[in-house]
Amino acid sequence: MKKPAAIIMLILGILITLPGLAALAGGAVASAVGTIQGDGYLTSGSSRFSVSSFALTSPRADAIGDDVPGRLPFDVGTLRLRVESVTPDKPVFIGIGRQADVEQYLSGVHHSELLNIRQRPFRAEYRDVPGGNPASPPADQRIWTASASGTGQQELTWNITPGAWEVVVMNADASPVVDVQAQAGFRSDLIRPAATGLLVGGIIALLIGVPLIIFGAAGLGRHAARPDGGRPMGGPDMGGPDMGAGAYPAAGYPGTAYPGARAVPEAVPPPQPSAAGPGGRPGYPARLFGELDPGLSRWMWLVKWFLAIPHVILLFFLWFAFAITTIVAGFAILFTGRYPRALFDFNVGVLRWNWRVAFYAYAAVGTDLYPPFTLKRANYPADFDVEYPQRLSRGLVLVKWWLLSIPHLLLVAAFAGSTESVWRWQSEDNVLGATYERVSGPSLLGLLVLIAAVILLFTGRYQRPLFDFILGINRWIYRVLVYTALMRDEYPPFRLDQGATEPEGPGDVVPTGGVPPAGAP
Repeated sequence: MKKPAAIIMLILGILITLPGLAALAGGAVASAVGTIQGDGYLTSGSSRFSVSSFALTSPRADAIGDDVPGRLPFDVGTLRLRVESVTPDKPVFIGIGRQADVEQYLSGVHHSELLNIRQRPFRAEYRDVPGGNPASPPADQRIWTASASGTGQQELTWNITPGAWEVVVMNADASPVVDVQAQAGFRSDLIRPAATGLLVGGIIALLIGVPLIIFGAAGLGRHAARPDGGRPMGGPDMGGPDMGAGAYPAAGYPGTAYPGARAVPEAVPPPQPSAAGPGGRPGYPARLFGELDPGLSRWMWLVKWFLAIPHVILLFFLWFAFAITTIVAGFAILFTGRYPRALFDFNVGVLRWNWRVAFYAYAAVGTDLYPPFTLKRANYPADFDVEYPQRLSRGLVLVKWWLLSIPHLLLVAAFAGSTESVWRWQSEDNVLGATYERVSGPSLLGLLVLIAAVILLFTGRYQRPLFDFILGINRWIYRVLVYTALMRDEYPPFRLDQGATEPEGPGDVVPTGGVPPAGAP
């Protein structure tokens, strides 16, 4: 398959699959809503609304469905509202009327308009409209399409019809200070048919989009596995592929030339997955490499995140395709014990592309050289590669990406997580309770990169020990990515291998997958 055709298929597949997944999720939610309606209504919790004015009104809304016929052969929707005064035995009024009539009745009357509702904790925001007393109690008006009034809980049901409508809650005697508990419910005969339509549409979109993604990714994977010389890379015959134009002159692996490409110093070795340490044991078969640029700009790191936006947009779609191809590869491993080679090369290319952008913009800021737009290995001071496995365990594919990975995922979350979870104890209405909140904060990796960048800004130097530590964290993260993406069965080592290149010492490879050998560090 030619590369343009593969790109077109991948793009079309993503554009079809994304809405398909959204429709499938929407259909599942709609089905759940239709199932849990219970008495026919989807009901909110009861919330307290309290204002010092004479009336509480719903937010202003534009007219809905002006071009819809007055009657339809099905129920568009029914709104149910329940209100009860917080003060015992105090009569309350609730009504729905056309917006123009309600505004005329409340013209010059002190009232409050509900603007917004926030949950956890509940808080209502109002707009206070100054004025005087109402001319008459609300029940005396003939403007209400539906209304209810009295002591205790009052219930109003209203079949939604076209027009601009407004809900009003008042004390029945038109006295000030409206303090009520309110609850809303909604039902519609359209929920279940809409859920069915969304589910069917989503399934059809996935049946079309997913094969397009697979064929497109496989085509791009075959191209990514071939350097300019045209010979495949990796696999069992990894000896001495031809050098491509613009490749590192001393690195010994092919690259792709692009404007402004530079060679790194000759002392930097290439990432060779099958290289063995002096102990005779092979290193981990996912190799991450990053060479610090000695001439880094003091200030350019301030704008790299902006310059990397085109890459981030493309990587969003590539990571989506990565997720789809990983799922398909998982089924292939389960039935055949092999990872489809073209999909493997595509996924390695996505990881490689992501690492180059991360190294440039936010996870290391180790070079000012703009990353190339390619899945191939390129003449760039950051690279990533994974050795292709000839066979993979069929059983491990079911557990290694979640169960066996849990220790590593916890550590990776500590390294690269951007939020902290906080439990806060609070007392409300004499009831002691706990609230779970998420508080945003910098990750350890992000904090280290920021410290390195600030030092660079003021001194013009990137501290090498800090750079080596940052590379070690990234190397750990990418090894875990490879393992959870089902690309290798060897369990990642619990070790920070610091430095620009992989360490020369022996790696912690677990050939049977899942449990490190006795005595492993």
